Amino acid sequence: MKPIKAMTFALAGALSLFAASQAKAACDPAGLATKYPTLVGKTIIMGLDPETPPYATRDPKNFNKFVGSDIELAKAVFVCEGLKYEFRPGAWSGLLPAVNAGQISLMYYLYYSPERAKQVDFINYMKAGDGALVQVGNPKNIRSEADLCGKTVVAGLGTVEEAQLRTLSPKCVSEGKGAIDIMTASDSASGMRLVANKRADVDLDDLVYVDTMVAQQPKLLFRAYSVIADTKIGVAIKKGNDPLRNAIFDGLTSVQAAGGQLAIFKTYGLSTDLIIPPTVMTK
Repeated sequence: MKPIKAMTFALAGALSLFAASQAKAACDPAGLATKYPTLVGKTIIMGLDPETPPYATRDPKNFNKFVGSDIELAKAVFVCEGLKYEFRPGAWSGLLPAVNAGQISLMYYLYYSPERAKQVDFINYMKAGDGALVQVGNPKNIRSEADLCGKTVVAGLGTVEEAQLRTLSPKCVSEGKGAIDIMTASDSASGMRLVANKRADVDLDDLVYVDTMVAQQPKLLFRAYSVIADTKIGVAIKKGNDPLRNAIFDGLTSVQAAGGQLAIFKTYGLSTDLIIPPTVMTK
């Protein structure tokens, strides 16, 4: 982990406050029994979609091992808080229902919305970016959101991007342009394949995922445009599980303060500008 840069304070009192804040943020795995006794001995199950690089994917050297920025950040938080953990793969569309049903304890990288916060509690830790994935050469000349009118566009089922398209399409019609032919995909990999196979003109998806796919297949795919949004992304935990929610918040705060999230983002090619201080959102 990258150490926090030393800071010089003119006043000894300010230095003391800084030291106190760092002590409060420090990892304390041995303190789990004191802080969150109901979590002692429990195995926290994290659900993940193993087809969403660079966030989560299978290790090419070991099919049963998972790697990615979400995986490494989650591990750091679990270890920081002294939590036992297990990773469980599944289809992206099934992860949120699985959290609600108690089949898994939590999932990382869920876009926050007030509607979703009625179902689960969030600990947000980064901002979102969207990218428009198209065929190499950009044959439909997609340069901005306005160019999606009249095109066949795929987005993940139930995602923020799908909601954006369903709002944009009527606007296209009202402006005398063609409606958007909206397709939905169960996961990011499916959306990418629809573009690669020329069944869709554009895949509107997470920016980092889009850039990862372009880097892996530069002769096939191209990023037409991107947008950095104010949308927040977080860990989703079933409502009512306050001890786990608070433990994950503590762990994220500590890992971030120590530079762990920064280092993980750099390792996996995520923009560090997307990092935000951990924030609990329950509505």
